[in-house]
Amino acid sequence: MHRTGVIFARALDLSPAEHIFAAWTGGKDSTVMLHQWMIFLQEQKPGATVRALSLDTGYKFVEVLDFRDEMARKWGIELKVIRPGHETRAEAVNSSRMECCRLLKIEPLQRAVQEYRVKVLLTGIRRDEHESRQQTSDVQERKEPDYFQVNPLAHWTEMDVWACIMMQGLPYCSLYDRGYRSLGCMPCTDKGTHGFERSGRHPEKEESMKLLRSMGYF
Repeated sequence: MHRTGVIFARALDLSPAEHIFAAWTGGKDSTVMLHQWMIFLQEQKPGATVRALSLDTGYKFVEVLDFRDEMARKWGIELKVIRPGHETRAEAVNSSRMECCRLLKIEPLQRAVQEYRVKVLLTGIRRDEHESRQQTSDVQERKEPDYFQVNPLAHWTEMDVWACIMMQGLPYCSLYDRGYRSLGCMPCTDKGTHGFERSGRHPEKEESMKLLRSMGYF
């Protein structure tokens, strides 16, 4: 989509390519975003390294992790996997869903942004996925740590993502063929039965999304 290319160009205006990372979960949206970024970056800067950050909370589906690692090898991605410590994981699993997300996702991501000197973080989030994302802008400035969150697929729909996968023959995690539509950590993810995309996500977390986003969750 033309607009996606314009947003990628904006990312390159904000930072040299070596400080741009894709936030890659192994899910359909971030995988499509990463593939589109690969194509765009090679057109603009042939030979440039594609970099990605991926959170491994310790509670991810093994199918997601295996898919991510396989595609990182096939696509030649410089992948940085971020993991919280064992003590943090033990504390998080006995906490509220919001506190769990803070400990296992938000804080490790913030540390990684600083450690890897990330200036732009590309995400696969879409406005139509959740009401808390409906006003998401294409480019968001984040503070403490300071970086730009760039959302090239914000204007896409779930159907757009699957159309891209089908038309371009892109690989995707096998869990989608088993009825999942949105993939998170195992304790907070089910197949869902209510028709909307994130109906399989834990309701406590979904109800706290606006607050989580204000804390750095995306």
